[in-house]
Amino acid sequence: MSSIDREVLMAQKDGEIRERLLSEYSPFILRTAGKVSGQYVTKQDDRWSAALFAFNEAIDHYSPEKGGFLSFAELVIKRRLFDQYRKQMRRAPELPVDPASFQNEPDDSEEDVGLKRQIVEKTLAGSENPAKLEIEEVSEILAKYGFSFGDLILVSPKAEKTRRACALAVACLCTDRELLQQMKKQKTLPAAGINKKSGVPPKIMERHRKYIIAAAEILTGDYPILGGYLEYVKEVL
Repeated sequence: MSSIDREVLMAQKDGEIRERLLSEYSPFILRTAGKVSGQYVTKQDDRWSAALFAFNEAIDHYSPEKGGFLSFAELVIKRRLFDQYRKQMRRAPELPVDPASFQNEPDDSEEDVGLKRQIVEKTLAGSENPAKLEIEEVSEILAKYGFSFGDLILVSPKAEKTRRACALAVACLCTDRELLQQMKKQKTLPAAGINKKSGVPPKIMERHRKYIIAAAEILTGDYPILGGYLEYVKEVL
């Protein structure tokens, strides 16, 4: 156990130690808030207040079983800022990432699909928000499978029947640890195992392989904003 881990356990019962830690680790809190939001954060920002509150919350809930404290605190700060951001999105007139970008509609033209892809590309290029951070993190994961986040616009299911079949395949991965680990380790879709368990036709999985993999990675990872765009998948979980 590191010295900071021991100090945090003492801070749970000692207010003076807690105050010292909050002051001493303010640079860490600011850096973490900046990393999550994708831009420089100062103590005049609302994000500083939210991150400081999250760090204090992390002290309250920390235990050695959760690993190193700083990694745990970073996770708590990230979740707190994501929660704050989602509240802002609900009040905002426009979303930073259009939910429609993650799925195609039956009457989408090639131009519609192209516009949706541009939305994602613009989000990656210029937007400074947690949605961009999530997309960048997921993009790094998908690159190991041999495709990009932007590819999802071209392979997402259109027909309702196909969407449900893809949702069943994703749900199968999310609820079967062995199949999920096989996918993550081999970097390929375990279509035979999914077919055996869920009955989803191999042809559908072959056609929408990238979409199924991406959805499974998002829903089994820490991506609350992107996961919010996959509600129809969650309905069959």
